[in-house]
Amino acid sequence: MTTTNLPLDFGPLLVAWQRKHGRHELPWQNTQDPYRVWLSEIMLQQTQVTTVLAYYQRFLQRFPTVADLAAASLDEVLAMWQGLGYYSRARNLHRCAVVVAARADGAFPRTAAELAELPGIGRSTAAAIAAFCFGERVAILDGNVKRVLSRLLAFDGDLASSAQEKLLWRHAEALLPTEGITAYTQGLMDLGSSICSTRSPQCLLCPASELCAARAAGEAERYPVRTRKLKRGRRENWWLWLENPAGEVLLQQRPETGVWAGLWTLPLFDDEAALKQATRDLEGEPEVLPRIEHALTHFDWVLHPRRAMLTNGHAAMAEGQWVARERLASYALPAPLKKLLA
Repeated sequence: MTTTNLPLDFGPLLVAWQRKHGRHELPWQNTQDPYRVWLSEIMLQQTQVTTVLAYYQRFLQRFPTVADLAAASLDEVLAMWQGLGYYSRARNLHRCAVVVAARADGAFPRTAAELAELPGIGRSTAAAIAAFCFGERVAILDGNVKRVLSRLLAFDGDLASSAQEKLLWRHAEALLPTEGITAYTQGLMDLGSSICSTRSPQCLLCPASELCAARAAGEAERYPVRTRKLKRGRRENWWLWLENPAGEVLLQQRPETGVWAGLWTLPLFDDEAALKQATRDLEGEPEVLPRIEHALTHFDWVLHPRRAMLTNGHAAMAEGQWVARERLASYALPAPLKKLLA
């Protein structure tokens, strides 16, 4: 399909539908504050709206402005982010806030092109901020929107190919309505998050059902096309839960790159032999706790916790920070560790 024969009625139709039937009461809507819109867009990446709602309000209470966020430490930000996952978003959020706060006017740029130059803001997120806050006529193309437009156009290009993704971007730009960019952008998000779902799309409720080429062919679930599949790996590690007589737990901070970057965890060992070597001077064998199976984006992680209660002082062999149980909530802990310690 070329840009000359796209269903150009789609834009005005979606604008009218969104204004009448779309979502209007989410806490990050009905505002042109780029800080609030940016925060919501980052939180909503790979996370359900229902999960984000509580985090968004708490985050704003703690960091009401981009300057407040920039002035906070990364540890504070990561602690507030606990449970949302994909912690690179939180690290980039903090980096971006520092950059914005350091600008001459302390404000966000006003165009999608400039916004996309900030840390952690990709092309689609930049476009969403520019459309919602500054009325820029620019296309978004996140995962949900790729699905909506692929079905609308029966776009059979393999989106694992950068050339095909660029082509879909061009189609997305050509479909932009001449007016109502805010409603149109929100309408795409509303369709993608509810009606045009990955499985069992609700085509009878879709305002674009008569324009949708995939529905006409009876194969909506075939789109989008993506042939390259991620090959999941498997990782296995041993965790050492050390607790001293004062009720303090030993935590170590993860490196700034890699899995759980910057978070605090129990000492982590590559195998059981390394853990036994590290605990050779402790009294008795560490207690064996049920193993934990944790699914991450690209691999499944099996963690084997072992618990040792020290009878006298601190373990000389251990590097890290001893943290009282009542203070654990102020540390950014990965979800499985938070659950284990609870």
